[in-house]
Amino acid sequence: MATIALVDDDRNILTSVSILLESEGYDVETYNDGQSALDAFNRKLPDLAVLDIKMPRMDGMELLQRLRQKTSMPVIFLTSKDDEIDEILGLRMGADDYVKKPFSQRLLVERVRSLFRRQEALDGAEIEETEDTKVMVRGQLTMDPLRHSVSWKGNNVTLTVTEFMLLQALAQRPGFVKSRDQLMDVAYDDQIYVDDRTIDSHIKRLRKKMRTADDSFNAIETLYGIGYRYNEE
Repeated sequence: MATIALVDDDRNILTSVSILLESEGYDVETYNDGQSALDAFNRKLPDLAVLDIKMPRMDGMELLQRLRQKTSMPVIFLTSKDDEIDEILGLRMGADDYVKKPFSQRLLVERVRSLFRRQEALDGAEIEETEDTKVMVRGQLTMDPLRHSVSWKGNNVTLTVTEFMLLQALAQRPGFVKSRDQLMDVAYDDQIYVDDRTIDSHIKRLRKKMRTADDSFNAIETLYGIGYRYNEE
């Protein structure tokens, strides 16, 4: 049974999320500040950590920095709605993904599952191959869902789980348009409201990251007022 550490100073979140994750078969350890979590991690590391950014005694950023000195275990940040700077800093420091508050339960569980699948693939574990886990090649793009790896023209690109899911949804059917509503369904569910600009922001960051591998990347086309499509090159 995989162990997940949940670190947040909001007791309601600790209670509700731990119940959710335990119902999915995970062993959950909860902490209400970064220092108490770090003390416990020094004795025994969990398999994955979900960290709030703003906490007393030690915030999530400092805790992540301490963790990355000794472990590459998967880490998901919980961020407030407007903390985009925190998200960027967190990802640069080594967080694997972030989920914005308020968040849907399905969204967090899917992020956790995705990171565990990636970790198992990196560790060489045997995982059943399905359509959703097969390596996908679309022109210059290669995506390996199990390893959560993306390359463009042979150059690796680091994406968050959300960005990966959106790119995968677009690339699965080149030339077909995906509306913003359809892309919202990929990344979120109806338990949480997001507007069109949220998807647009994800796509903007996704394009920017792909252009780090190739500054002429233009495989994701915007159809104004309609949505997006992937054009295979």
